[in-house]
Amino acid sequence: MDAPVTPFQMLGGAEVVASIVDRFYDLMDEDPAYADVRALHAGDLTKIRSGLKEFLNAWLGGPRDWFDRGVCMMSLHGKLPIAREAARQWADAMQRAIMERNDIDPQLAEAMAERLDQMAMSMVNRGEKGKEAA
Repeated sequence: MDAPVTPFQMLGGAEVVASIVDRFYDLMDEDPAYADVRALHAGDLTKIRSGLKEFLNAWLGGPRDWFDRGVCMMSLHGKLPIAREAARQWADAMQRAIMERNDIDPQLAEAMAERLDQMAMSMVNRGEKGKEAA
């Protein structure tokens, strides 16, 4: 029996994932619309870019390096004060980065963006005034 085709394979593999992540962080650096989420990631983004590439590769069914390290995405972000607007900006920048790739199946791109949006919104832990979310 053949192994099922993963979203990672359907997407085009690590090279496509890397291009999405690089575009995502370029948008955060270049577009003032993403100022709140960029402020959460102060300084050089090299290590963070690498980590998101590894996470997405594993999450999409590719190399499992991220999961093999025993890292939890929620735990990594739990210490950051993430307000709804910052999460919305993250999801919007990611959706743009995905949708700008015109070589990805539109249904796969939409499903990926939708799930990552849900993930981003689940990271909200602060109200708009900086208080902990209820």
